[in-house]
Amino acid sequence: MDPGVVEKKKQQMELVDVESGGLPVERQDSLFREADSWGRTMSLAFQCVGILYGDIGTSPLYVYSSTFEHGIGHPDDVVGVLSLIVYSFMLFTVIKIVFVALHANDHGDGGTFALYSLISRHAKVSLIPNHQAEDELISGYSSSGKPSATLRRAHWLKQLLEASKAAKISLFLLTILAIAMVISDAVLTPPISVLSAVGGLREKVPHLTTDQIVWITVAILVVLFAIQRYGTDKVGYSFAPIILLWLLLIGATGLYNLIKHDISVLRAFNPKYIIDYFRRNKKEGWVSLGSILLCFTGSEALFANLGYFSIRSIQLSFSFALLPSVLLTYIGQAAFLSKNPKNVANTFFAATPTASIIGSQAMISCAFATVSHLQSLSCFPRVKILHTSKRFPGQLYIPGVNFLLCVAACVVTVSFKTTVIIGKAHEICVILVMIITTLLMTIVMLLVWKINILWVALFFITFTSTEAVYLSSVLYKFTHGPYVPVAMSVVLMAVMIVWHYVHVKRYKYELEHTISTDKVKEMLESHDLKRVRGVALFYTELVQGIPPIFPHLIEKIPTIHSVLVFISIKHLPVPHVDTSERFLFRQLELKDYKVFRCVARYGYRDSLEEAKDFVVTLFENLQHYIRDVNLYTDEPHTISAHSSCNHSFSREKPSGRYAVHAEDMLTPIESFSEITALSNYGSDRLPHFKASKMNMEELVKIEQEQMFIEKEMEKGVVYILGETEVVARPHSSLLKKIVVNYVYSFLRKNFMQGQKMLFIPHRQLLKVGISYEI
Repeated sequence: MDPGVVEKKKQQMELVDVESGGLPVERQDSLFREADSWGRTMSLAFQCVGILYGDIGTSPLYVYSSTFEHGIGHPDDVVGVLSLIVYSFMLFTVIKIVFVALHANDHGDGGTFALYSLISRHAKVSLIPNHQAEDELISGYSSSGKPSATLRRAHWLKQLLEASKAAKISLFLLTILAIAMVISDAVLTPPISVLSAVGGLREKVPHLTTDQIVWITVAILVVLFAIQRYGTDKVGYSFAPIILLWLLLIGATGLYNLIKHDISVLRAFNPKYIIDYFRRNKKEGWVSLGSILLCFTGSEALFANLGYFSIRSIQLSFSFALLPSVLLTYIGQAAFLSKNPKNVANTFFAATPTASIIGSQAMISCAFATVSHLQSLSCFPRVKILHTSKRFPGQLYIPGVNFLLCVAACVVTVSFKTTVIIGKAHEICVILVMIITTLLMTIVMLLVWKINILWVALFFITFTSTEAVYLSSVLYKFTHGPYVPVAMSVVLMAVMIVWHYVHVKRYKYELEHTISTDKVKEMLESHDLKRVRGVALFYTELVQGIPPIFPHLIEKIPTIHSVLVFISIKHLPVPHVDTSERFLFRQLELKDYKVFRCVARYGYRDSLEEAKDFVVTLFENLQHYIRDVNLYTDEPHTISAHSSCNHSFSREKPSGRYAVHAEDMLTPIESFSEITALSNYGSDRLPHFKASKMNMEELVKIEQEQMFIEKEMEKGVVYILGETEVVARPHSSLLKKIVVNYVYSFLRKNFMQGQKMLFIPHRQLLKVGISYEI
């Protein structure tokens, strides 16, 4: 499509609100009225308590005992540590996550992937060369302009990111590192939460051995992962009363301890005690930061799990349920320790173990969301994804990932047996994700929000400096535990990088070997092809051009269906694509053959339909396309419907007939009534029909073409999938041969196959084998 047409279309789009990631204002209003009604908000806030706050709410179980592992050296050390806990929690959890990061959402979706998605929409940083100008016309894809200074700065950053391959790769690696750390955290959080709770039983049952505690923990972990299949909705409602009771209990206990033991610990709100703590303890005080950061563990899950809930529901439940309870708990523990310093190992005891057991739910849900996002980024082998709630479409469950998390969590529990090493391993996950979130949010502030550079500098300097200090403390104790999640993350990143690397190489190979329309014409005319009644849907990853596997099919099976549609399933860097904007079409000008190109576009949170439903929707839109392509003039026009639909048309007029340019693809209009409705927005936004110039014969011809496709559909639909074997070229390096021929091949054979992901009926499936040397 002509870039000028795209630019004109962008200028005609409604103003957008930066905070929402780019939704048109009118559409935001309707969405917010629906999504943020008080009834729905309160329902989601209640679920938040059950899903998100178990991890943060149970951190008091082990923060003080981990920090004072070798005892309390000075009475004021308790006040100094409490001051560090209070200000760390307020800075990282409250300010950074709850009141800043949540607003850096991508149309309601949060986490590292959402930040990467926002950046990808405003700068072409994707390593897969499948960008189409038409994608930028999707509702909510682009953002509005800002004052000239910030706009120039954003434009400079955009050019820098797009021109530098190193910048693109660095962004990609940062994103998958954060995702790998989140998944590793989902392995470590359940063991440390459950072990902390079960270990507390020793106060009531002193004869329990360490091995018995470990195996009780394993049994509870198995049950915890087994109930995930019921979905976030049901789990959240089930766990919420328990967590709410837990928060009330620990808050009340903290208040009681404060009043009874030592109310003077409230001095901790004076940051002077932080300075005194470091002056007294020097290196030991710096090393203890690694344990103190456990007070905000789980904060990253608040942002990453935003897609399950909403900003208002999280802020509401956080402010009135979690924040007062957790702060009172830490203050009450400090008051108790000031009078009982020798009881540091048992400062907090899990009087209600169940709450700690389910404290890991936030990270498990977070792992499901991140793996789902990885699929759309083509960075992870195919896995089965189940959407567990019709009411809340962002809530999902991945059986394969759940099983692997369960096995890994049990192995970690049996291997380390105590929370000490697991807690130290937990630290590096928390701080690395925090640092990467800061870096990506800084880019979002410059590129997407386009806010004043002074605010960006303040945010960046404040958080990178403090987080760097925490990271240095964690790395100092690297051999005492942090190597565990690093090792897991390396394995996960290796899988992601291998899968993505081969995917990009395969895509580029197909792109370089695409078959031109002229060659397809020549091939079809030179072969004695047999015509088969019905429709063939040929799946390909290419969004433009005919894939090289097609001539291979014709050579092996010299037949062609009456209607052939090349389909590409494409995931865009937006959470959702409206169904009215899903399909792009182009018809290949082949004599006596009905051949179409179609791109089906999905957001990274959209689920694929069943094959039967997909075909019905596809051909409804194809019929609309056949109608539309013959009704509009050859003059380029842009239509912007005052709804969720956006349509763009561009034409050439070869030999007196209207055809689509080789690089143009159209989104069909749903109905003529929609065109009539556009008259309310001015004649400059109306398409120019050529219907008045058409005679009855041409109109009849359109109807006949539509009827022909409908009849062929009734004859049956065949799904054609390429069974592509990818191998390294003979003269490739040894490393590349291992990666492509063995690692990638192993992953591909042992994960879900394409036809299962696309829900294709086995009886209607035709696979075509071919080998690519990359």
